[in-house]
Amino acid sequence: MIFSGGPGFRKTGSAAGLLLAAIFLSWAQAAEEKRPVPLIFDTDIGGDMDDTWTLALILASPEVRPLLIVTDSANTVGKAKIVAKFLERADRSDIPVGIGIKTSDYIGNQEDWVKDYDLSRYPGKVYEDGVKALIDTVMKSPEKVTILAVGPVTNLAEALRREPRITQRARLVVMGGCIEKAWIRAPRKRIAESNVRHDPRAARIAYGAAWDVTMAPLDTAGGILLAGKLYARVRDSKSPLCRALMENYRIWGPKVNWDHAEEHSSGLFDPVAFSLIVRPEFLQLEDMRLKVTEKGMTVPDPEGKLIHVAIRWKDLGGFFRFIAERLSAPYKPLRPKSARAEGKSGKKNYSPREPRANSVDRME
Repeated sequence: MIFSGGPGFRKTGSAAGLLLAAIFLSWAQAAEEKRPVPLIFDTDIGGDMDDTWTLALILASPEVRPLLIVTDSANTVGKAKIVAKFLERADRSDIPVGIGIKTSDYIGNQEDWVKDYDLSRYPGKVYEDGVKALIDTVMKSPEKVTILAVGPVTNLAEALRREPRITQRARLVVMGGCIEKAWIRAPRKRIAESNVRHDPRAARIAYGAAWDVTMAPLDTAGGILLAGKLYARVRDSKSPLCRALMENYRIWGPKVNWDHAEEHSSGLFDPVAFSLIVRPEFLQLEDMRLKVTEKGMTVPDPEGKLIHVAIRWKDLGGFFRFIAERLSAPYKPLRPKSARAEGKSGKKNYSPREPRANSVDRME
C-alpha cells in the first residue's frame, strides 16, 4: 500500500501508514500461524501401539494437513492395511496410503485387527511405490512439507537416493536416537535406539541429509505413559479414533503379555515426536551435532549433522493433557475442502499383488 500527501503527512500520515502496516503484518502472521502444516507420516505401525496413537492424533489435529501416510519396514502391505482401515474408521479415506519398502514378512501384533481387511477395497488412493509417492508429494507441494518419521527410515534413505532435492522442500521430524539415557528417569547410559538400530545406514543417510532435522530421542520419549483420569478419558471416549485405538490395544496386549489396557497406555514414544510439530513448547530443544554409528548409536560429534534435539521436558503434564483432550474431544473429520468436494472417489493405484522385497542395502 502506497501513501502520499503534503508536508503535514510526514507526522500523521507516515505514523498511520506504519500502524496499518503493523496491523497487516500481524494479520498475515496470524494467518500463517493458523495454516495447517502439510504432513507426510512415515510409520512402521503394527509392532507397538505408539504409532497408532500418533495416527489418531494426526487425524484429530487441525494444526496439520496429512498429505500421505507411508508404511516403513517389515511387511509394508500388511501395515498399510492397518493404516487404511484406521483411516476408513475415521472417515478420512481422502488421505492416500503409500506402501513402503518391504524388508520382511512381519506385520506386528496388530495383525489380527486387519486379518479380513482387503486393501484393494480401500476407497481412497493406495500407491504401490510409497517412496515414489513420498517424493512426488514433496516435490509438487507449493509449501514446505514436514515429514514425521517414527520408524527405521528405510523409505527416506531410498527417497534421498532417488531424489536428493527433497531436502530443499521438506523438513524432518523423527522419533529416534538416544543421546544420554534410555528413558526420562533412567541413569545416564546411551543405548542403540530401536529405529536407528534396525537400519543404521538409513538413519545415517536420513538424519545426515541437508534438510532441517528435529529429533525426539529416548531421553524424552522413553518411559512416557498416560494414566489415571486422563487415560480414562481416552479409553472411554466414543470417538471413532479412540474406539479403533482401544480395539487394537485389546488385540495387541495379550500378544505381548500386557494386560493394562484398562489402566494406562503403553509407551508413547512417537506422540512425543508429533508434539514437536504442534506443541513444541512442551520440550526444551538444544542444537547438537550428532552422527549415527554402524551399531546404531547416535553420538555427539563435532563434525556431525546439526540436529534440534528435544533433550528434556518443560511441561510433561501439559503434554498428557494435550493428548487426552485432543483425542477425547468430539470427533469431526478434518478434510480439506477439495477432498469434501471429491467425496470418496478417486483413481485407485493398488492391485493386490505382493511387492518385490527391497532393502536399503541396494543403495549405491
